[in-house]
Amino acid sequence: MTAGPVVRVKICGIGDPETALAAAEAGADALGFVFAPGRRRVTPEQARRIIKILPPLVARVGVFVNAPPEEVAGIAAYCGLTAVQLSGDEPPDYGAGLKIPVIRALRVGNGKEVPQLLHYKAGAFLFDTHREGSYGGTGEPFDWNLLKGINCPGPLILAGGLSAANVCEAVRSVRPYAVDVSSGVETGGRKDVQKISEFIEVSRRSSVVGRR
Repeated sequence: MTAGPVVRVKICGIGDPETALAAAEAGADALGFVFAPGRRRVTPEQARRIIKILPPLVARVGVFVNAPPEEVAGIAAYCGLTAVQLSGDEPPDYGAGLKIPVIRALRVGNGKEVPQLLHYKAGAFLFDTHREGSYGGTGEPFDWNLLKGINCPGPLILAGGLSAANVCEAVRSVRPYAVDVSSGVETGGRKDVQKISEFIEVSRRSSVVGRR
C-alpha cells in the first residue's frame, strides 16, 4: 500500500460565516456558494461577507445555473470568487469567455450517459447524479462505474450522494481529483459541523490506495 495523491474536498451550499470558518478549519480545500434558486441559495451580499473572512488559501466557488455570462462575471468579481461552477444547461462553449476558472458540472446515471467531454470549455469537470428536473444537490449517488475508463480532459470532481459512509469507497473506485458534498454533511437540512469534519477526515484517509 502506498499513498496516492491527497483528494481535495469541496463543501458546497455554504450559507453562514460560522459554518464557512468551521469547514476551513477542518481542512476544506474549497467552499461552494450557490447563486441558483433553491434552499441553499445565497445573495451576492451574503457570499461577499462570508468570503471576506475566509483564510486566503481556501478556494471560493460560485455555483450558477443557466445565468447570463455577464451576471456570472459580475458576481464573481463582486464576491471575490476564485472559480465558478456551471451546473445548468449552459452550451459547451459558455465558459470560454469567462476570465475565471470554470468547473463544468455534468449529471450522469439514471439512464444518462457520460457526455463527450472534449466539447466543453472548462478547467475541471464535476460529475453529479442525474435526476429529471434537478440541477444537483439531490443527495443521491450514481453508478461510479460509469466514470471508469473515461478520458477526462481536466481534473475530475466526484459529487452525488457522498457522505462519510461512502466517500472512502468512492475515492478508491473513481480516484477523483476532488470530492464535493452538500446533503451528506447536513442534519435536518442544515450544515452539520461535526459531519463536515468527519467527511474531510475520511476523505483524506481514503487517499491511501493500493498500487502495483
